[in-house]
Amino acid sequence: MRPELVQLAAVALAGLAIGGVVYVLLMPVLSGERKTSKRLANVAQGQTKIRQRVTQSQPLQMRKKQVQDTIKDLEAKQKAKKRLTLRTKLIRADLNIKPTTFYFLSALAGLIGGFIVLITGSSPLVSLLVAVACGLGLPRWYLSRRIKRRQAKFLVEFANAIDIIVRGIKSGLPLGDCMKILAEESPEPVRSEFIDLVDQQKAGVPLARAFERMYERVPVQEVNFFAIVIAIQAQTGGNLAEALGNLSQVLRDRYRLVAKVKAFSAEAKTSAMIIGALPICVMLMVYLASPDYILLLWNEKIGNVMLIMSAMWMLIGVLVMQKMIRFDY
Repeated sequence: MRPELVQLAAVALAGLAIGGVVYVLLMPVLSGERKTSKRLANVAQGQTKIRQRVTQSQPLQMRKKQVQDTIKDLEAKQKAKKRLTLRTKLIRADLNIKPTTFYFLSALAGLIGGFIVLITGSSPLVSLLVAVACGLGLPRWYLSRRIKRRQAKFLVEFANAIDIIVRGIKSGLPLGDCMKILAEESPEPVRSEFIDLVDQQKAGVPLARAFERMYERVPVQEVNFFAIVIAIQAQTGGNLAEALGNLSQVLRDRYRLVAKVKAFSAEAKTSAMIIGALPICVMLMVYLASPDYILLLWNEKIGNVMLIMSAMWMLIGVLVMQKMIRFDY
């Protein structure tokens, strides 16, 4: 093949890759998706204001208005989030190390990864890129995965913990004693969270503030629901056992829905993983069968351009597949 044709093909491939990236970034703006979301938000906000006016004009619904105001105050406090620090991430991951120790371990992982690649005969630039990936990406990926695993374990036992509180309240125990029972007998990580909650109560921290800190350590909606129910009951009164019993049923139904969604999307996720790994696996097999054939991509400039363009296309494909198989519930 002529060099001019190869260069023309590489330029065309680069143009298509750049066009794909621009299309993905500008598609929400060009399609009007963002304008539609803003319009729906404005309509919902207008309806909320109308409901508030109607509630204020009806004295018989004062308790309902008070409940709505309590929920809005809690949601407003949780939306005003501060910047997520590394210390908060370590607490969420249940890692009893300091941020300086984490930075030291990250730097050590980067040095080890770069040194291993360097001694295998790779260029210093490739070794540097691997060192950066091992030092910055790998530790944070592990930290994020550990946080998700801890939150998943928490959700499995949280509904059972609420059932224990319901039984304790029905038997005549106060809420504080029920939380002490959970701090002593519940499995991890529910046990450690309620231990912190009980310790804060002993130190005189208000219950609402204690639940806010609990939500900061375990940022899942189930904890948010639990805090809202306790706050509403503290301000308006009512049957706490019945409210928590309904909440427990809602959490179990929510957990079943999440499990059903994961089961339905398992095939799509597996297909996406296979499609994403297929080019890399084929390249490795071709390298094992005929190294001289595949090394042209690394030794020639046009091969390097083709590798970069292929990586861009792979990245776009992976991002599109990830968006297709991601479900929000």
